[in-house]
Amino acid sequence: MLTKVFHFDAPREKYHCDAVIVWCFDNRFQLGFSKFLKRIGVVNSDPIKIAGGAKSLASPDHATDREFVLEQIRKSIRLHGTKRAILMLHSDCGAYGGLAAFRGEAKAEAAHHRAELQRAAVALWEAFPDIEVLAYFVDFEGVWQSELTHRPAPAEATV
Repeated sequence: MLTKVFHFDAPREKYHCDAVIVWCFDNRFQLGFSKFLKRIGVVNSDPIKIAGGAKSLASPDHATDREFVLEQIRKSIRLHGTKRAILMLHSDCGAYGGLAAFRGEAKAEAAHHRAELQRAAVALWEAFPDIEVLAYFVDFEGVWQSELTHRPAPAEATV
């Protein structure tokens, strides 16, 4: 038996996803990052919140971590027409050993995470060549966009 404990009205229509978001479940950054997403026009998102966020694509602890995230993105594309992915990493992330892993040096941490975001983007492009990828590093003062380069060339068709 189910007992209704809370009422709300939700739209029944299927939605189109503005972006699938791969981000960490560290709640310290939830409010700021959510406000930022709204500012850039992401209203309907498919969030994938896992420890380390984009780390699971860039430098997963296990190969199955990357496959899990890629499968979730695949489903977002299939079910909600997603064409954009947003990758997020943040300062003092426990999945990376926190800021202490960088001897408390915020610049070293940011540089490392910039490289991680690039690796994560390449993993996405290899799996989904047509997806638009945006990447952000979030610290205790704001959201910083990470420039992505080195997009792999599309594979040539073999005859």
